Amino acid sequence: MRKILILLAAALLLNGQSLPTETPAPELSADCAVLMTADGQILYEKNAHQRSLIASTTKLMTALVAAEHCSLDETVEIPPACCEIEGSSMYLAAGETYTVEELLTGLLLASGNDAAQALALHCAGSEERFAAWMNEKAAELGMADSHFVNPHGLDDEEHYGSAADLALLMAACMERPELCAILSRSGAEIHGQYYVNHNKLLWRCPGCLGGKTGYTRAAGRCLVSCCEREGTRLYCVTLSAPEDWNDHMALYDWGFARYVSADVTAQLCYTLPLFGAEEKEIRLRADPLTLTLPKDTELKVAAELPPFVLAPVRAGEIGGCVHVCRDGVELGSVPLRFTQTLGETGKNT
Repeated sequence: MRKILILLAAALLLNGQSLPTETPAPELSADCAVLMTADGQILYEKNAHQRSLIASTTKLMTALVAAEHCSLDETVEIPPACCEIEGSSMYLAAGETYTVEELLTGLLLASGNDAAQALALHCAGSEERFAAWMNEKAAELGMADSHFVNPHGLDDEEHYGSAADLALLMAACMERPELCAILSRSGAEIHGQYYVNHNKLLWRCPGCLGGKTGYTRAAGRCLVSCCEREGTRLYCVTLSAPEDWNDHMALYDWGFARYVSADVTAQLCYTLPLFGAEEKEIRLRADPLTLTLPKDTELKVAAELPPFVLAPVRAGEIGGCVHVCRDGVELGSVPLRFTQTLGETGKNT
């Protein structure tokens, strides 16, 4: 294999975006905070891995686990135990029936502790077993600073998380269309009762796609959110933040001014000599690779290619690969695929 080095100019790579003015990150009221890209890069952090009480942001994990174990149209009869839980509620009554989707809606919009308990008991049969599922999911997502003992987030010294972990959790929730649809709703009517989404960022912050609030006196104000502008998606988390709405809006404005998502391999195409067919050349095109990078980033691409290709070749087969690097660090690699089928009778396209 041979290597071909290419320097990608930032202006071309990032679609001609002007470079941002160098501005410091905003001052926040939060004790802990993180701003994360869709591909998991941390753009801003403040005590991001500190284990903290997380209040009702817990319900993002409850929703994720319930959605993975139950169908949305399953019917749930509300047991009396669900109607005795303190704190925020969707005011369920014992003996009533709801669908899983309706309970998820009350869970995420009205932050119903009763809905959280009902989902846990329906899915797992007990709060303890459901909490075990929550911890298994946390481990799967790489949430190393989190531990769950209940589905609602009421204070417990063994129930905690971190800002960095909650960003990973929010990203996982946004990958599920049914949860994304609920989180983006401003309100919903269920059984004649109208529930308003507690997440004020939906109408205060341009591009907000969803989020989850949380509060107890010990935890303070907690907020997890997702925002997308011009194709760039970011996740923001603040814990113990008296000015949480302002913290999130300030971090998003700062992040979107400095970073942009782009397919960095979209224009990469190569031609190699072809032997054994009427055509003398074969083209290869790179698979997509989307990265979120500072707008003034300069990248190097190293393409690994053979000196020539022997027919027959099929469209879509891998013929090489490209490595994308910044400052000597590889950010990602994708295969190079043949764009045509050549050298097979009747199949030259």
